[in-house]
Amino acid sequence: MASGNIIVEWHDSFSVGVKLIDEQHIKLIKLTNKLFASCMSGQERSKSDSIFLKVIHEVIDYVGYHFSTEEKVMERIDYPKYKEHKKEHVNFVKEVLAKVEEFNVGKMNAPLSFVYYLRDWVLHHIAVNDKKLGAYLVEMKNSGGLTQIVLKVKRDENNKVLFA
Repeated sequence: MASGNIIVEWHDSFSVGVKLIDEQHIKLIKLTNKLFASCMSGQERSKSDSIFLKVIHEVIDYVGYHFSTEEKVMERIDYPKYKEHKKEHVNFVKEVLAKVEEFNVGKMNAPLSFVYYLRDWVLHHIAVNDKKLGAYLVEMKNSGGLTQIVLKVKRDENNKVLFA
């Protein structure tokens, strides 16, 4: 277990073997620690100008970007577990929105509860589903079935992530 204002640390054993996805997972872990630090400093207490709410919006935006990346990769390779994997993403987003609503209605333990949920979900999702995706991609590459996946990322006028 990490100490201080760190709730989780990246370890090479978390790697799924795909640089882009690993880099995004590292960022998610950093955001989880940023949320935890805001909880430990008491900065999540006030709804107005809450550091917690600012970071949670950053998490939501980044999670959307990360999920879009994974889903686009899975579509491009016709990943056999795409629907199952995407369903986990959808369920996670629903839970995040529920936790934000708990905070908005004044549940004082909502921020810390969310941080623990985020940590556990990210680590479980990486260890199980993203590892399977990574292994599938590496297997495809090693067998010559995949040379590379090129994703050109941009955002539209509503800041939605688009891939080319």
